[in-house]
Amino acid sequence: MRLDKFLCEMNIGTRGQVKAFVRQGMVTVNGKLVKSPDDKIDENADQIVFKRQLLQYRKYVYYMLNKPEGVVSATNDNTADTVVSLLEEDRRKDIFPVGRLDKDSTGLLLLTNDGELAHLLLSPKRHVDKTYQVTVEHSLTREEVSRLEQGVDIGEEHLTLPARVSVETSSMIVITVHEGKFHQIKRMLQAVDNRVLALKRTAFGCLRLDETLKPGEYRMLTESEIQELKSTGGCK
Repeated sequence: MRLDKFLCEMNIGTRGQVKAFVRQGMVTVNGKLVKSPDDKIDENADQIVFKRQLLQYRKYVYYMLNKPEGVVSATNDNTADTVVSLLEEDRRKDIFPVGRLDKDSTGLLLLTNDGELAHLLLSPKRHVDKTYQVTVEHSLTREEVSRLEQGVDIGEEHLTLPARVSVETSSMIVITVHEGKFHQIKRMLQAVDNRVLALKRTAFGCLRLDETLKPGEYRMLTESEIQELKSTGGCK
């Protein structure tokens, strides 16, 4: 890979800026000062240092975000902050959220630039589990829980797929669905004459929300989490 391309992908600056940084002697490769931005480097083996900071190349990145209220699940938006804008340490332009949470919803969101994994996790054919902690307007009866578990009419051609519902308190349930329809949980609760007051996603496939993350905080996935997601296709 060309040195200037590598520096751009590491978000050091624009192509013009990184060329200037190299020519100004701000970059070393394997301990040697370089002045030519078009030098070829091995991004996986060479040690590239910019302003005394070692740059480690990663083709794909994977972040777990505890999404706060008020931000949208998008890469850019004209009216509100986006989940991508919360990644203060990584300004790669190719990162995107896998799926979405509503602006007023919170919890687990995966951010990556791995399109193949995202496609695998979001494929309707795979029915990857999504688990939510839901605060409801009023308690659910056994009959209403049974209806949610069997599938309800949310105004589409087919009923929702069978879900798993656990009643935690009179005002809170935990529900696991296997689809990703628009406003699905809210529409399911409306179908049994109830209303969602708060919605927090706690799991996406085999990935569980790290409860040490405060709203708005994030961390990189561990290697074992990444491999589990890839090898199991999201843990159906």
